[in-house]
Amino acid sequence: MAAARVQLLVSGRPESVSFARSVCGLLGAGLGPGPWPTYCSLKRGHLILSDQPFPGASVTLPLQRPPFCPFAALDPQPWTTGAELPMNRSVDLGVAIILQSSDQTVLLTRRTRTLRVSPNLWVPPGGHVEPDEELLDGGLRELWEESGLQLPQGQFSWVPLGLWESAYPPKLTWGLPRYHHVVLYLLVISQESQQQLQARIQPNPSEVSAFTWLGPDVAAAVASTEDGTEAPRHLPQDLPPSVPVVELDKDGGTRPLALPVSTLLQTTPTTPDDKERVSTGTKFALGLWLQHLGKKR
Repeated sequence: MAAARVQLLVSGRPESVSFARSVCGLLGAGLGPGPWPTYCSLKRGHLILSDQPFPGASVTLPLQRPPFCPFAALDPQPWTTGAELPMNRSVDLGVAIILQSSDQTVLLTRRTRTLRVSPNLWVPPGGHVEPDEELLDGGLRELWEESGLQLPQGQFSWVPLGLWESAYPPKLTWGLPRYHHVVLYLLVISQESQQQLQARIQPNPSEVSAFTWLGPDVAAAVASTEDGTEAPRHLPQDLPPSVPVVELDKDGGTRPLALPVSTLLQTTPTTPDDKERVSTGTKFALGLWLQHLGKKR
C-alpha cells in the first residue's frame, strides 16, 4: 500500500488515518466546532498534522470542516453504516491556489458540468499532489493545467492559509462519501495585475467552463453565506448585482457574461444536484484570504 499522504499526531502519538474517520474529529476532539489551530509539517508529497507542537512543524494553520461533514456524522463508528465505504483507503491530499493579483482580486474557476466530482462549482485552481512533489509546485502545476497560467519565478510570493477537510458527496443526504481529502489552501500573490494575468489565461475546457476575479467586498459576502445554519445573513447594501465572468463556448472560444452575485451566494443543497455555487471550502478559504489582507493593510 502506498504511504499515507496525510499523517496525524494526536497527543504526540501517531494516529492512523482511515478513509472513514474525520481528521478534524481526531485533531479537534472535544474542542468545539473549529477551526482548530493545527501544527503542520509541509513535506514533499504529504502533510504531517498535529494537535501539539512537534519537531519539524513549520507552520500553524487553521483546520476546518463543514458542519454537515459526513465524516463527522459517521464518527465514531463508521462501520455501522455497512460495507459501502472504502475502508481500505486513506485520506487523499489536495492543494488549491488562491491566486491574488497585484490589485487585490482573486481567481475562481467554475468546474465543468461533466466532471464526476463537484461539477459546476466555483473553486480556486487545484487538485492532487504527486507523491514526489513539493506542495507549492503541485499547486502551481494545477494552476497551469487548469488556467494556462505560469507564474514567472521571482514575480510572486506565497503563504499557506489553511486546511479544509473535504468529502464528496458533501452531505450524507447525497449518499455515502466516495472521496475524502484534506485540502491545503496556498495564497500566491502575483506582482502582475488582474488585467495582465487575464490576458494570459487559457482555460482547460475539460476542467474549467468559466472564470472570474473577486474583489474583497464580494468575496466577503460570499464567505459569509454558509456556516451550517439557516440564519439570515445581513449582506452589504452596496453589493453589485453581478460580477463579470468569462465563459468558455462549446467551440473553444470565450465570451463575457454578467453572473448574478446571488448565484455565488447559494448554499449547499440537501439533495444532489449540480446547482452553480461556490464550494463551502472555497468560502472558508476566501475568509482566510480576507483575514490575511486585513493583516497586511
